[in-house]
Amino acid sequence: MILTGEKEFYKGIGPVPFEGKESDNPLAYKHYNPEQRVMGKSMREHFKFAVAYWHSFCGQGGDPFGPGTQQFPWDQSSDPLQRARDKADAAFELITKLGFDYFCFHDVDLVDEAESLLETEKRLHHMTEYLAEKKKASGVKVLWGTANCFSNPVYMNGAATNPDFKVVARAGAQIKMALDLTMALEGENYVFWGGREGYMSLLNTDMGRELDHMAQMLTMARDYARAQGFKGTFFIEPKPMEPMKHQYDFDAATAIGFLRKYGLEKDFKLNIEVNHATLAQHSFEHELTVAANEGMLGSIDANRGDHQNGWDTDQFPVNLYEVTEAMLVFLQSGGLQGGGINFDAKIRRNSTDLEDIFHAHIGGADTFARALLTAEKIITSSEYSRLREERYASFDSGKGKDFEKGKLGLKDLAKIALEEGTPHRISGKQERYENLINQFL
Repeated sequence: MILTGEKEFYKGIGPVPFEGKESDNPLAYKHYNPEQRVMGKSMREHFKFAVAYWHSFCGQGGDPFGPGTQQFPWDQSSDPLQRARDKADAAFELITKLGFDYFCFHDVDLVDEAESLLETEKRLHHMTEYLAEKKKASGVKVLWGTANCFSNPVYMNGAATNPDFKVVARAGAQIKMALDLTMALEGENYVFWGGREGYMSLLNTDMGRELDHMAQMLTMARDYARAQGFKGTFFIEPKPMEPMKHQYDFDAATAIGFLRKYGLEKDFKLNIEVNHATLAQHSFEHELTVAANEGMLGSIDANRGDHQNGWDTDQFPVNLYEVTEAMLVFLQSGGLQGGGINFDAKIRRNSTDLEDIFHAHIGGADTFARALLTAEKIITSSEYSRLREERYASFDSGKGKDFEKGKLGLKDLAKIALEEGTPHRISGKQERYENLINQFL
Protein backbone atom coordinates (compact mmCIF):
# COMPACT_ATOMS: atom_id res chain seq x y z
CA MET A 1 0.00 0.00 0.00
CA ILE A 2 1.40 3.39 -1.01
CA LEU A 3 1.09 5.65 1.99
CA THR A 4 1.12 9.45 1.88
CA GLY A 5 0.03 11.97 4.47
CA GLU A 6 -2.26 14.93 3.91
CA LYS A 7 0.23 16.17 1.34
CA GLU A 8 2.40 14.27 -1.09
CA PHE A 9 6.09 15.06 -0.69
CA TYR A 10 7.52 13.11 -3.63
CA LYS A 11 5.18 14.49 -6.28
CA GLY A 12 5.23 12.92 -9.68
CA ILE A 13 6.87 9.73 -8.43
CA GLY A 14 4.70 6.65 -8.17
CA PRO A 15 5.40 3.11 -6.98
CA VAL A 16 8.78 1.92 -8.25
CA PRO A 17 8.16 -1.10 -10.51
CA PHE A 18 10.43 -3.95 -11.57
CA GLU A 19 10.91 -3.57 -15.34
CA GLY A 20 13.97 -5.74 -15.99
CA LYS A 21 17.46 -5.00 -17.24
CA GLU A 22 16.30 -3.74 -20.64
CA SER A 23 14.38 -0.86 -19.08
CA ASP A 24 15.77 2.67 -19.38
CA ASN A 25 13.33 4.04 -16.77
CA PRO A 26 15.50 5.61 -14.02
CA LEU A 27 12.67 5.11 -11.54
CA ALA A 28 12.35 1.34 -12.05
CA TYR A 29 14.24 -1.67 -10.75
CA LYS A 30 16.32 -3.46 -13.36
CA HIS A 31 17.41 -6.45 -11.23
CA TYR A 32 15.54 -6.29 -7.92
CA ASN A 33 12.43 -8.40 -8.42
CA PRO A 34 11.03 -8.89 -4.89
CA GLU A 35 9.25 -12.15 -5.68
CA GLN A 36 12.02 -13.80 -7.73
CA ARG A 37 13.34 -16.86 -5.93
CA VAL A 38 17.04 -17.41 -5.43
CA MET A 39 18.24 -20.62 -3.77
CA GLY A 40 14.91 -21.28 -2.09
CA LYS A 41 13.96 -17.75 -0.98
CA SER A 42 12.47 -14.72 -2.64
CA MET A 43 14.66 -11.63 -2.94
CA ARG A 44 12.30 -9.91 -0.53
CA GLU A 45 12.97 -12.62 2.07
CA HIS A 46 16.73 -12.67 1.47
CA PHE A 47 17.23 -8.93 1.80
CA LYS A 48 14.50 -7.43 4.01
CA PHE A 49 15.53 -4.02 2.65
CA ALA A 50 15.23 -1.13 5.09
CA VAL A 51 15.52 2.66 4.80
CA ALA A 52 17.74 4.44 7.33
CA TYR A 53 15.64 7.17 8.93
CA TRP A 54 18.65 9.31 9.91
CA HIS A 55 20.25 9.62 6.48
CA SER A 56 17.15 9.74 4.32
CA PHE A 57 15.05 12.17 6.35
CA CYS A 58 17.34 13.87 8.90
CA GLY A 59 20.60 14.47 7.07
CA GLN A 60 20.73 17.67 5.05
CA GLY A 61 24.10 17.40 3.31
CA GLY A 62 26.15 19.28 5.87
CA ASP A 63 29.86 18.62 6.30
CA PRO A 64 32.70 20.03 8.47
CA PHE A 65 33.18 22.86 5.98
CA GLY A 66 29.63 24.07 5.55
CA PRO A 67 25.95 23.74 6.48
CA GLY A 68 23.42 21.55 4.75
CA THR A 69 22.48 22.03 1.11
CA GLN A 70 19.27 20.01 1.07
CA GLN A 71 16.08 21.77 2.04
CA PHE A 72 13.42 19.19 2.75
CA PRO A 73 9.74 20.17 2.76
CA TRP A 74 9.11 18.22 5.96
CA ASP A 75 11.49 20.47 7.92
CA GLN A 76 9.57 23.71 7.47
CA SER A 77 7.35 23.88 10.56
CA SER A 78 8.55 25.72 13.68
CA ASP A 79 6.77 23.13 15.86
CA PRO A 80 9.07 20.14 16.56
CA LEU A 81 6.14 17.72 16.79
CA GLN A 82 4.67 18.90 13.51
CA ARG A 83 8.09 18.58 11.87
CA ALA A 84 8.30 15.05 13.24
CA ARG A 85 4.86 14.14 11.89
CA ASP A 86 5.69 15.61 8.49
CA LYS A 87 8.95 13.69 8.47
CA ALA A 88 7.10 10.47 9.29
CA ASP A 89 4.63 11.13 6.46
CA ALA A 90 7.52 11.64 4.04
CA ALA A 91 9.28 8.52 5.36
CA PHE A 92 6.33 6.20 4.89
CA GLU A 93 5.62 7.68 1.48
CA LEU A 94 9.19 6.95 0.35
CA ILE A 95 9.35 3.47 1.88
CA THR A 96 6.05 2.34 0.40
CA LYS A 97 6.78 3.83 -3.03
CA LEU A 98 10.10 1.98 -3.05
CA GLY A 99 8.23 -1.21 -2.16
CA PHE A 100 10.43 -1.84 0.89
CA ASP A 101 9.09 -3.45 4.05
CA TYR A 102 11.28 -1.93 6.77
CA PHE A 103 12.96 1.11 8.27
CA CYS A 104 15.58 1.61 11.01
CA PHE A 105 15.87 4.55 13.40
CA HIS A 106 17.65 6.21 16.29
CA ASP A 107 15.34 7.59 18.97
CA VAL A 108 16.06 11.27 18.22
CA ASP A 109 15.73 10.72 14.46
CA LEU A 110 11.99 10.49 14.99
CA VAL A 111 11.66 13.83 16.76
CA ASP A 112 14.10 16.57 17.75
CA GLU A 113 15.72 16.08 21.15
CA ALA A 114 14.35 18.49 23.76
CA GLU A 115 16.23 20.43 26.43
CA SER A 116 15.43 17.81 29.07
CA LEU A 117 15.29 14.02 28.94
CA LEU A 118 11.77 14.12 30.36
CA GLU A 119 10.53 16.39 27.57
CA THR A 120 12.24 14.22 24.97
CA GLU A 121 10.43 11.20 26.37
CA LYS A 122 7.08 13.01 26.08
CA ARG A 123 7.82 13.81 22.43
CA LEU A 124 8.76 10.19 21.76
CA HIS A 125 5.52 8.94 23.33
CA HIS A 126 3.61 11.20 20.97
CA MET A 127 5.53 9.92 17.96
CA THR A 128 5.13 6.31 19.04
CA GLU A 129 1.37 6.64 18.68
CA TYR A 130 1.68 8.44 15.36
CA LEU A 131 4.12 5.92 13.90
CA ALA A 132 2.06 2.99 15.14
CA GLU A 133 -0.86 4.27 13.05
CA LYS A 134 1.40 4.73 10.02
CA LYS A 135 2.71 1.18 10.42
CA LYS A 136 -0.78 -0.23 10.71
CA ALA A 137 -1.99 1.58 7.59
CA SER A 138 1.04 0.67 5.44
CA GLY A 139 2.32 -2.69 6.66
CA VAL A 140 5.83 -1.23 6.97
CA LYS A 141 7.80 -2.68 9.90
CA VAL A 142 10.76 -1.76 12.10
CA LEU A 143 13.87 -3.81 11.33
CA TRP A 144 15.65 -2.36 14.34
CA GLY A 145 15.75 0.64 16.63
CA THR A 146 18.59 2.16 18.62
CA ALA A 147 19.53 5.06 20.89
CA ASN A 148 21.69 7.96 19.76
CA CYS A 149 24.08 8.07 22.70
CA PHE A 150 26.79 9.98 20.87
CA SER A 151 25.50 13.27 19.39
CA ASN A 152 24.51 15.10 22.56
CA PRO A 153 27.52 16.99 24.03
CA VAL A 154 26.93 15.24 27.36
CA TYR A 155 28.42 12.13 25.70
CA MET A 156 31.69 13.78 24.71
CA ASN A 157 33.57 11.23 26.89
CA GLY A 158 31.37 8.29 26.00
CA ALA A 159 28.03 6.93 27.18
CA ALA A 160 28.23 3.53 28.92
CA THR A 161 32.02 3.98 29.13
CA ASN A 162 31.94 7.54 30.47
CA PRO A 163 34.14 8.14 33.55
CA ASP A 164 31.25 10.07 35.16
CA PHE A 165 28.53 7.79 36.59
CA LYS A 166 25.87 10.50 36.13
CA VAL A 167 26.42 10.35 32.36
CA VAL A 168 26.31 6.53 32.45
CA ALA A 169 22.96 6.76 34.24
CA ARG A 170 21.65 9.20 31.62
CA ALA A 171 22.73 6.82 28.87
CA GLY A 172 20.88 4.02 30.63
CA ALA A 173 17.74 6.12 30.76
CA GLN A 174 17.99 6.93 27.08
CA ILE A 175 18.59 3.30 26.14
CA LYS A 176 15.55 2.28 28.19
CA MET A 177 13.45 4.84 26.32
CA ALA A 178 14.74 3.61 22.96
CA LEU A 179 14.04 -0.01 23.92
CA ASP A 180 10.52 0.91 25.02
CA LEU A 181 9.99 2.74 21.75
CA THR A 182 11.33 -0.15 19.67
CA MET A 183 9.16 -2.66 21.50
CA ALA A 184 6.07 -0.46 21.23
CA LEU A 185 6.60 -0.31 17.46
CA GLU A 186 7.13 -4.10 17.38
CA GLY A 187 10.72 -3.76 16.22
CA GLU A 188 12.28 -7.06 15.23
CA ASN A 189 15.76 -6.26 16.61
CA TYR A 190 17.73 -3.67 18.55
CA VAL A 191 21.21 -2.28 17.70
CA PHE A 192 24.05 -0.94 19.84
CA TRP A 193 26.61 1.23 18.08
CA GLY A 194 29.25 2.56 20.45
CA GLY A 195 29.98 5.77 18.60
CA ARG A 196 31.88 7.27 21.53
CA GLU A 197 32.55 4.07 23.44
CA GLY A 198 36.33 4.19 23.17
CA TYR A 199 39.17 6.57 23.89
CA MET A 200 40.98 9.60 22.54
CA SER A 201 44.03 9.00 24.74
CA LEU A 202 45.08 6.07 26.92
CA LEU A 203 46.80 8.51 29.28
CA ASN A 204 43.48 9.36 30.92
CA THR A 205 41.64 6.08 30.22
CA ASP A 206 41.11 2.98 32.36
CA MET A 207 40.30 0.67 29.45
CA GLY A 208 39.56 -2.42 31.53
CA ARG A 209 37.09 -0.60 33.72
CA GLU A 210 35.36 1.02 30.74
CA LEU A 211 34.97 -2.34 28.99
CA ASP A 212 33.43 -3.79 32.15
CA HIS A 213 31.01 -0.87 32.29
CA MET A 214 30.02 -1.30 28.64
CA ALA A 215 29.33 -4.99 29.21
CA GLN A 216 27.30 -4.16 32.30
CA MET A 217 25.14 -1.73 30.32
CA LEU A 218 24.53 -4.30 27.57
CA THR A 219 23.64 -6.91 30.18
CA MET A 220 21.21 -4.56 31.91
CA ALA A 221 19.60 -3.59 28.59
CA ARG A 222 19.21 -7.23 27.57
CA ASP A 223 17.72 -8.21 30.92
CA TYR A 224 15.29 -5.29 30.88
CA ALA A 225 14.08 -5.98 27.33
CA ARG A 226 13.71 -9.72 27.90
CA ALA A 227 11.70 -9.02 31.06
CA GLN A 228 9.34 -6.91 28.94
CA GLY A 229 8.86 -9.80 26.50
CA PHE A 230 11.22 -8.68 23.73
CA LYS A 231 12.04 -11.73 21.57
CA GLY A 232 14.28 -10.05 18.99
CA THR A 233 18.03 -10.13 18.55
CA PHE A 234 20.45 -7.53 19.88
CA PHE A 235 23.12 -6.42 17.43
CA ILE A 236 26.56 -4.91 17.96
CA GLU A 237 27.76 -2.76 15.06
CA PRO A 238 31.58 -2.76 14.82
CA LYS A 239 33.56 0.33 13.81
CA PRO A 240 37.28 0.95 14.41
CA MET A 241 37.37 4.70 14.96
CA GLU A 242 35.63 7.98 14.11
CA PRO A 243 34.50 9.82 16.10
CA MET A 244 36.83 8.31 18.71
CA LYS A 245 40.50 7.58 17.99
CA HIS A 246 39.82 3.97 18.97
CA GLN A 247 36.42 2.38 19.55
CA TYR A 248 36.00 -0.73 21.64
CA ASP A 249 33.91 -2.51 18.99
CA PHE A 250 36.81 -2.19 16.51
CA ASP A 251 35.83 -5.00 14.10
CA ALA A 252 33.87 -8.26 13.97
CA ALA A 253 36.55 -10.35 15.66
CA THR A 254 36.98 -7.81 18.48
CA ALA A 255 33.22 -7.55 19.06
CA ILE A 256 32.78 -11.32 19.10
CA GLY A 257 35.61 -11.73 21.58
CA PHE A 258 34.04 -9.05 23.79
CA LEU A 259 30.61 -10.72 23.69
CA ARG A 260 32.06 -14.13 24.54
CA LYS A 261 34.17 -12.74 27.39
CA TYR A 262 31.12 -11.25 29.08
CA GLY A 263 28.69 -14.10 28.33
CA LEU A 264 26.51 -12.13 25.91
CA GLU A 265 26.96 -14.28 22.81
CA LYS A 266 23.59 -16.06 23.11
CA ASP A 267 21.57 -12.83 22.81
CA PHE A 268 23.81 -10.70 20.60
CA LYS A 269 24.90 -10.94 16.97
CA LEU A 270 26.64 -8.47 14.66
CA ASN A 271 25.35 -5.80 12.33
CA ILE A 272 28.11 -5.48 9.72
CA GLU A 273 28.53 -2.17 7.92
CA VAL A 274 30.51 -2.09 4.67
CA ASN A 275 32.27 1.24 5.25
CA HIS A 276 33.12 0.29 8.84
CA ALA A 277 34.76 -2.88 7.54
CA THR A 278 36.98 -0.96 5.15
CA LEU A 279 37.88 1.62 7.82
CA ALA A 280 39.17 -1.32 9.89
CA GLN A 281 41.40 -2.27 6.93
CA HIS A 282 39.22 -5.29 6.19
CA SER A 283 36.97 -6.11 3.27
CA PHE A 284 33.19 -6.41 3.50
CA GLU A 285 33.33 -10.15 2.79
CA HIS A 286 36.02 -10.61 5.46
CA GLU A 287 33.79 -9.17 8.18
CA LEU A 288 30.81 -11.19 6.95
CA THR A 289 32.92 -14.35 7.00
CA VAL A 290 34.24 -13.74 10.52
CA ALA A 291 30.69 -13.20 11.81
CA ALA A 292 29.23 -16.13 9.87
CA ASN A 293 31.93 -18.54 11.07
CA GLU A 294 30.92 -17.78 14.64
CA GLY A 295 27.17 -17.98 13.98
CA MET A 296 26.84 -14.23 14.55
CA LEU A 297 25.99 -12.80 11.13
CA GLY A 298 22.87 -10.93 12.14
CA SER A 299 22.33 -7.95 9.84
CA ILE A 300 23.98 -5.63 7.30
CA ASP A 301 24.27 -1.86 6.95
CA ALA A 302 24.75 -1.42 3.21
CA ASN A 303 26.92 1.39 1.90
CA ARG A 304 30.43 1.95 0.61
CA GLY A 305 33.43 4.19 1.23
CA ASP A 306 35.63 6.11 -1.15
CA HIS A 307 39.10 4.63 -1.73
CA GLN A 308 40.55 8.14 -1.90
CA ASN A 309 39.05 9.21 1.44
CA GLY A 310 39.94 7.79 4.83
CA TRP A 311 36.63 8.36 6.55
CA ASP A 312 33.08 7.07 6.70
CA THR A 313 31.55 8.56 3.54
CA ASP A 314 28.40 6.38 3.68
CA GLN A 315 27.83 6.31 -0.07
CA PHE A 316 25.17 4.10 -1.61
CA PRO A 317 26.51 0.71 -2.74
CA VAL A 318 27.19 0.43 -6.48
CA ASN A 319 30.39 -1.66 -6.53
CA LEU A 320 29.06 -4.82 -8.13
CA TYR A 321 32.25 -6.84 -7.80
CA GLU A 322 32.56 -6.05 -4.08
CA VAL A 323 28.94 -6.91 -3.35
CA THR A 324 29.13 -10.13 -5.40
CA GLU A 325 32.05 -11.33 -3.27
CA ALA A 326 29.93 -10.52 -0.21
CA MET A 327 26.88 -12.33 -1.59
CA LEU A 328 28.96 -15.48 -2.06
CA VAL A 329 29.57 -15.43 1.70
CA PHE A 330 25.94 -14.48 2.30
CA LEU A 331 24.52 -17.45 0.37
CA GLN A 332 27.06 -20.01 1.56
CA SER A 333 26.44 -19.08 5.21
CA GLY A 334 22.66 -19.32 4.92
CA GLY A 335 21.90 -15.61 4.97
CA LEU A 336 21.22 -13.34 7.93
CA GLN A 337 20.06 -14.30 11.39
CA GLY A 338 17.23 -11.98 12.35
CA GLY A 339 18.24 -8.85 10.48
CA GLY A 340 18.11 -7.49 6.96
CA ILE A 341 19.88 -5.04 4.69
CA ASN A 342 19.56 -1.46 5.86
CA PHE A 343 20.71 1.24 3.46
CA ASP A 344 22.82 3.18 5.94
CA ALA A 345 23.83 5.57 3.16
CA LYS A 346 23.20 9.17 2.20
CA ILE A 347 22.88 11.05 -1.04
CA ARG A 348 25.77 13.37 -1.81
CA ARG A 349 25.94 16.97 -0.65
CA ASN A 350 25.36 18.23 -4.19
CA SER A 351 22.36 15.93 -4.78
CA THR A 352 19.54 18.29 -3.89
CA ASP A 353 16.46 16.98 -5.70
CA LEU A 354 13.96 14.81 -3.85
CA GLU A 355 14.06 12.24 -6.64
CA ASP A 356 17.77 11.70 -5.93
CA ILE A 357 16.89 9.64 -2.86
CA PHE A 358 14.86 7.32 -5.10
CA HIS A 359 17.71 6.91 -7.58
CA ALA A 360 20.04 6.08 -4.68
CA HIS A 361 17.87 3.35 -3.17
CA ILE A 362 16.97 1.89 -6.57
CA GLY A 363 20.65 1.65 -7.45
CA GLY A 364 21.50 0.06 -4.11
CA ALA A 365 18.72 -2.52 -4.35
CA ASP A 366 19.65 -3.37 -7.94
CA THR A 367 23.31 -3.78 -6.98
CA PHE A 368 22.48 -6.27 -4.25
CA ALA A 369 19.97 -8.11 -6.44
CA ARG A 370 22.34 -8.43 -9.38
CA ALA A 371 25.16 -9.53 -7.05
CA LEU A 372 22.89 -12.14 -5.46
CA LEU A 373 21.95 -13.56 -8.87
CA THR A 374 25.60 -13.60 -9.92
CA ALA A 375 26.65 -15.34 -6.71
CA GLU A 376 23.94 -17.96 -7.17
CA LYS A 377 25.19 -18.73 -10.69
CA ILE A 378 28.81 -18.94 -9.52
CA ILE A 379 27.84 -21.41 -6.76
CA THR A 380 25.50 -23.57 -8.83
CA SER A 381 26.85 -23.35 -12.39
CA SER A 382 30.62 -22.96 -12.16
CA GLU A 383 33.70 -24.75 -10.89
CA TYR A 384 33.91 -22.42 -7.89
CA SER A 385 32.74 -24.89 -5.24
CA ARG A 386 34.73 -27.77 -6.74
CA LEU A 387 37.93 -25.72 -6.83
CA ARG A 388 37.56 -24.78 -3.17
CA GLU A 389 36.87 -28.37 -2.16
CA GLU A 390 39.86 -29.65 -4.13
CA ARG A 391 42.15 -27.11 -2.46
CA TYR A 392 41.45 -28.72 0.92
CA ALA A 393 41.10 -32.30 -0.31
CA SER A 394 44.19 -33.44 1.63
CA PHE A 395 42.14 -33.10 4.83
CA ASP A 396 39.29 -35.28 3.58
CA SER A 397 41.04 -38.62 4.15
CA GLY A 398 44.13 -40.26 5.60
CA LYS A 399 46.44 -38.37 7.92
CA GLY A 400 44.88 -35.01 7.02
CA LYS A 401 41.51 -36.22 8.26
CA ASP A 402 43.15 -37.62 11.39
CA PHE A 403 44.66 -34.18 12.03
CA GLU A 404 41.28 -32.45 11.78
CA LYS A 405 39.77 -34.97 14.19
CA GLY A 406 42.52 -34.38 16.73
CA LYS A 407 43.98 -37.87 16.41
CA LEU A 408 47.57 -36.71 15.81
CA GLY A 409 50.16 -35.15 18.09
CA LEU A 410 53.04 -32.86 17.27
CA LYS A 411 55.42 -35.86 17.14
CA ASP A 412 53.13 -37.48 14.57
CA LEU A 413 53.30 -34.37 12.38
CA ALA A 414 57.08 -34.34 12.63
CA LYS A 415 57.29 -38.01 11.63
CA ILE A 416 54.96 -37.48 8.64
CA ALA A 417 56.93 -34.44 7.48
CA LEU A 418 60.22 -36.37 7.61
CA GLU A 419 58.74 -39.29 5.70
CA GLU A 420 57.02 -37.17 3.04
CA GLY A 421 59.89 -34.79 2.34
CA THR A 422 59.47 -31.30 0.87
CA PRO A 423 55.81 -30.71 -0.11
CA HIS A 424 54.94 -30.02 -3.73
CA ARG A 425 53.73 -26.47 -4.30
CA ILE A 426 50.01 -26.24 -5.03
CA SER A 427 48.76 -23.03 -6.66
CA GLY A 428 46.06 -21.00 -4.96
CA LYS A 429 44.60 -20.11 -8.39
CA GLN A 430 43.52 -16.67 -7.12
CA GLU A 431 43.31 -15.18 -10.61
CA ARG A 432 41.07 -18.03 -11.75
CA TYR A 433 38.65 -17.35 -8.90
CA GLU A 434 38.66 -13.62 -9.61
CA ASN A 435 37.92 -14.24 -13.28
CA LEU A 436 34.89 -16.34 -12.34
CA ILE A 437 33.14 -13.29 -10.93
CA ASN A 438 33.78 -11.27 -14.09
CA GLN A 439 32.63 -14.21 -16.19
CA PHE A 440 29.22 -14.28 -14.53
CA LEU A 441 28.64 -10.55 -14.01
